[in-house]
Amino acid sequence: MNTVTIDVRTLEDSLADFVNAWKSGETSDPRISFASDELLWKTLTMKRWGIIKRMTGAGPLSIREIARRVNRDVKAVHNDVKVLLDAGLLSKTENGKVVFPYDAVHVDFLLKAA
Repeated sequence: MNTVTIDVRTLEDSLADFVNAWKSGETSDPRISFASDELLWKTLTMKRWGIIKRMTGAGPLSIREIARRVNRDVKAVHNDVKVLLDAGLLSKTENGKVVFPYDAVHVDFLLKAA
């Protein structure tokens, strides 16, 4: 199964993983990291999370098909897809369709006292 981890990590932690992978020559598991939990929740609103859920394992889809699957207006879905593309959560295929290339999502972050 092709699983991506969405997490909250510092830039330093992300760069350290990159350096370790570079030195060892081993690829790491797919990961999409946010610098803070606030940024994660600002980006992954409930409606955008719904898009990710419907696209998981679905292959490339048109914006119109995504809108149909989440039962929302095409223009609103287009705006949310743009945010998810800019954040690196989605990508576009050569023929202009949108893809979330994972079969599963693992969300990982720690909430601790301030």
